[in-house]
Amino acid sequence: MTSQHSLHVLSGADHLEDLDRIIRDRRVGLMTNPTGISHAFRPTIDSVYERWNLTALYQVEHGIRGDRQAGESVEGERDSVTGLPIYSTYGMRTWTEEMLGKIDVLIYDIQDVGARFYTFIYSLADAMRSCAAKGISVVVLDRINPLGGLQDGVRLEPSFRSFVGDFELPTRYGLTVGELARLMKEQMQFDLDLHVCPLIGWNRSCLLDDTDVPWVAPSPNCPTLQTALCYIGTCLFEGTNISEGRGTTQPFELIGAPFLDGNALSDEMNGLGLPGVHFRPVSFRPTFSKHAGESCRGVQMHLTDRGARTFGAGLLLVDAIRRQAGQQFQFLSQDGGKTFFFDLLLGTDAYREGRMSAGEMAQAAVRDAEQFQETARIYHLYR
Repeated sequence: MTSQHSLHVLSGADHLEDLDRIIRDRRVGLMTNPTGISHAFRPTIDSVYERWNLTALYQVEHGIRGDRQAGESVEGERDSVTGLPIYSTYGMRTWTEEMLGKIDVLIYDIQDVGARFYTFIYSLADAMRSCAAKGISVVVLDRINPLGGLQDGVRLEPSFRSFVGDFELPTRYGLTVGELARLMKEQMQFDLDLHVCPLIGWNRSCLLDDTDVPWVAPSPNCPTLQTALCYIGTCLFEGTNISEGRGTTQPFELIGAPFLDGNALSDEMNGLGLPGVHFRPVSFRPTFSKHAGESCRGVQMHLTDRGARTFGAGLLLVDAIRRQAGQQFQFLSQDGGKTFFFDLLLGTDAYREGRMSAGEMAQAAVRDAEQFQETARIYHLYR
């Protein structure tokens, strides 16, 4: 993958002065993480603390400083720099009176990865819902969608709503977080004083590394833009007993298990002729998570074209592994087998239940994405 790094783009955090009229003389809460930085790499926490009356910080999954693994939640912390209280919002669908009582306006500044199942956007939705109920304004400091404006994947069916999918979005939804906030406000149908501090200089054809916006890993298991591109398709393996590469230096690019044949798997996948994607046989040993300490065999997903539709590639890889592994392959279940995490990630049980083949669903994903692209235009802030 190559990049010209030619486009100069300013994020919302780069022109906070435009918000003085909205925020001056109000108590401010800030929902952020390590991705909340300016072009000069200054944390938004420091800029807001210096400029306005910052009274509380709110952390999402992985923590305010990015030092938490998936699903960890820690209460009662204070920020090491400002001394302000930090409230964990991860998985908290309704904020408490204590969390809301300290602020008049909430600022959100977090770089998303552009995937429907990434939890940051649902933490924002829950914050918007809670703030609307108390008449608290919300300001989103917009950041580019690192995957650009391309849509890919099937849209979530309403019966599969969860904290890894709470709106009828395709897997790769192609909106900035500011545009997505506009969509969520309308779909949730509540009265909220919402402001978006826009990007300057971005257009929908640009991925993050087409710009000079610095990349900061949004979570421990999304270290690179390549990871984020593969994640659209390979996150599905989180709902199975196959390693998605957690515990390695290339999560969501490496896929495997001790009982797989990586050579046969790569031959089968490359034989499909999927454009922009190549599968290379690999062996790896995860240091934690599934199959920790075991030698796993499988494939690495390489992208030869950043425009590749990785959703279909990921689902077809699931299908190939199911056939090869037979009864050794498992979908992971919750609630005594009533809920399958795979279905929540995919947004439907049509594949797992056999109502649609992987190929049929990959074709449906293209149609779903095109339809969403048309309906989402009203929320666009950029061309």
